[in-house]
Amino acid sequence: METVRKVDYFVMQVANKPGEAVRVLEAVRNVNLLAFTGFPNGKRSQVDFIPEDAAAFKAAAKRAKLKVKPKKGGYLIQGDDRAGALQDVMQRLASAKVNVTAIDAVSAGGGRYGAVLWVKPKDVNKAAKALGAM
Repeated sequence: METVRKVDYFVMQVANKPGEAVRVLEAVRNVNLLAFTGFPNGKRSQVDFIPEDAAAFKAAAKRAKLKVKPKKGGYLIQGDDRAGALQDVMQRLASAKVNVTAIDAVSAGGGRYGAVLWVKPKDVNKAAKALGAM
């Protein structure tokens, strides 16, 4: 059984060099992050923050003068880890004709898994309906 939660996320471009993740995470260290992901993007890197509290994150980022882009929407999925769990979620989206822009999934241990997925803004509501998002 999965729980699906619509979440806000914030994107930031940083230098692609050692220590950049430490620098931006230090700036928001008092904000609980549900997820944090990063990957190369051209000569720079993109980092995505998914905070538990978007307002607290925005305030911390502003205090630290981090240049984050306006919030976007995504989904946090958590559930019992089992063979085919993620396929079931993706099938619901495919059946609703929702294209997933990106997904990160991981076994969380203790028989649990978590995933974050992103869809285009035009598909956020359609995805919420297909996933039964809270």
